[in-house]
Amino acid sequence: MNPPEGRTSWKRAAAVAVPAFMAVAAMAVGMAEGVLASSFAVSGAAFKVSSGELSGKGLASYVHVDRSADGAGHPVALLGIGDATLSDICQSAQVSTPVGTVVFKLTAGGKAGAVRASDLVLDSEDLAGDASLGRIELGRDASTLDAVPGVRGEAGQFGLQASDVTVTGVRSHARSATGGNFKLRGLALNVDLNGEACF
Repeated sequence: MNPPEGRTSWKRAAAVAVPAFMAVAAMAVGMAEGVLASSFAVSGAAFKVSSGELSGKGLASYVHVDRSADGAGHPVALLGIGDATLSDICQSAQVSTPVGTVVFKLTAGGKAGAVRASDLVLDSEDLAGDASLGRIELGRDASTLDAVPGVRGEAGQFGLQASDVTVTGVRSHARSATGGNFKLRGLALNVDLNGEACF
């Protein structure tokens, strides 16, 4: 039965809001501790990330396999960026709920000021944009990467790195994003039925 017009269905609101608030609380605890673990089980679906411009001191990348809770493997390009600055950021994910598909959307930056992240690691299925790389090294053994502290693969794996990176018009489908510290100016979180994704 639908609630009378002008009234709120608290059961439906709770079904949408509770999972979102739990996710935000978990992220807040991780950020308060200064680091988010990069070895957690990922969800079954990728999410979207976009930014007008991303820049950083140091880029390191190699092929990695993320694991979901059911044990399935998801190949990604692990991208490590040291001292990253983003003009703005948008992250969105589609989530199935008992009341329909919900878009969980987080935005920050823009007019509020740049978003900053230390030791940003993005496990990405793809990345599109216009890039400028300094002192790039393609084909370096992933176990010897040293442009971003702690970002190294296994011996014999293909790797690449650069001394600095700038990407404009960033568009990515990612499995996870972690960082030592995030400073999100103008943070806004929205959970909407049939909401609009980042792109």
